[in-house]
Amino acid sequence: MDQTIAPEDARELLRTVDRERERVLAQVDLPGWYWWGLAVGWVGLGVITDLGHGWLTTIATLAFGAAHSTVAPRVIDGRRASDRLQVGRDVVGRTVSSVVLAGLVALAGLTVAAALAAGADGARHPVTIASVLVATIIVLGGPRLVSHARR
Repeated sequence: MDQTIAPEDARELLRTVDRERERVLAQVDLPGWYWWGLAVGWVGLGVITDLGHGWLTTIATLAFGAAHSTVAPRVIDGRRASDRLQVGRDVVGRTVSSVVLAGLVALAGLTVAAALAAGADGARHPVTIASVLVATIIVLGGPRLVSHARR
């Protein structure tokens, strides 16, 4: 079975493979429920913190962290945006998960800074205010962050 492929045909086939790979990569994303769940948890944690009970804040923080550490490894790589698509780890790489985790660390810092600023300004519930701000950023900016990481 000696078949030779003309160089131009081979190049066209390779271009087709590249186009299809890009089409699949364009579908790599985190499910929408992840962003909403993260935002709701973030606000819930902020509200609990503003109640002023250290033990409750500690328990809520541990519960939030445990829930996120259970869910995140399954979805944060962007390989399973829907039931219709699941791509291999070698196709996606580690960029999406690294960018999402770095974004979460930055948002935690923003939450602290915004809460301190709101508290200094005399707000009654500074952590809740900061958490709502960050939750809005999560819901609106999270998908854009992943889109940027894909590129």
